[in-house]
Amino acid sequence: MIHLYGVTAQGKLEKNIPITSFHFSNYKWIWADFNQPTEEEVNYLTTVFQFHPLAIEDCMHRLQRPKLDYYTDYTFYVTHSVRVEKDELIKEELDFFVGENFIVTFHREPSMEVTQVKDRLLGQNGTENWDTYDVFHQILDKIVDNYFPLIYDIEDELDVIEDNRNNRTMNDLVTELFDIRHMLVNLRHTVNPMRDLLYRMLNSQHQAGVRERKEYFSDIYDHLLKISEMIMSNREITADIRDSYLSLNAHQTNNVMKVLTIITSIFVPLTFIAGIYGMNFTYMPELTWKYGYFVSLGVMGIIAVAMYMWFKKKGWF
Repeated sequence: MIHLYGVTAQGKLEKNIPITSFHFSNYKWIWADFNQPTEEEVNYLTTVFQFHPLAIEDCMHRLQRPKLDYYTDYTFYVTHSVRVEKDELIKEELDFFVGENFIVTFHREPSMEVTQVKDRLLGQNGTENWDTYDVFHQILDKIVDNYFPLIYDIEDELDVIEDNRNNRTMNDLVTELFDIRHMLVNLRHTVNPMRDLLYRMLNSQHQAGVRERKEYFSDIYDHLLKISEMIMSNREITADIRDSYLSLNAHQTNNVMKVLTIITSIFVPLTFIAGIYGMNFTYMPELTWKYGYFVSLGVMGIIAVAMYMWFKKKGWF
């Protein structure tokens, strides 16, 4: 589906413009939104807008790395938006063709960010002050702003894991912790290229529209820097929690092994005594002694108690 909007020289906003019959000369600037386009609609990128085949090819390939390419009278941008669906991080590609008198957005899935900016454009007065880079900036700002709730949700989950007020098992916690680390890695693979993209935009000499709004795009870049730092910080927190749980698990295992080792050590001499008197020799004086059984049990008991007291004095219990 293609939605085409145009702002006339008088600042009047027109919508639902037929893409097959409009003329650029009738408008100050236009915005064409290719939302889940069909193959026939994709052809308009060539026939109407005459974009470079390489840029169109990048649109057709899903999840290209965020980047920008310069062409004669426009700049092509690849950006990524993110959302969480069933505890999985879903990345969607949003492409832009931005020129002085037109902006084209292209996305294979519905874009919340495009819808938000579109509703603002249609419901706000003063559209005569807008231009293509205003639309581009606002959509890009929405994309980056929507990264923050994901980070905040991850931080809340880490707090719950660290407190563990429900006394969940360590295996469940470690499994959830590794899921969070996986999500952070995926998010970093989106945020860092987006940060590099904004850096190139701010330091480019080919984009007058960005230079005129440098403070606004710098604000987006600062947000990306902050998000990148938050991702790294949360990854370190997950590593610390993981190491703490593993250390606690190792400590508990060592305590169990220590107790079992002490019990085994106490029974070694008792087993030795029982083994001696369990031998089938004919001439063993204690076997015929009236009190031999009770004496052997008493000796075993004294040895066991003595070893227990010695281990306890050493602090092994």
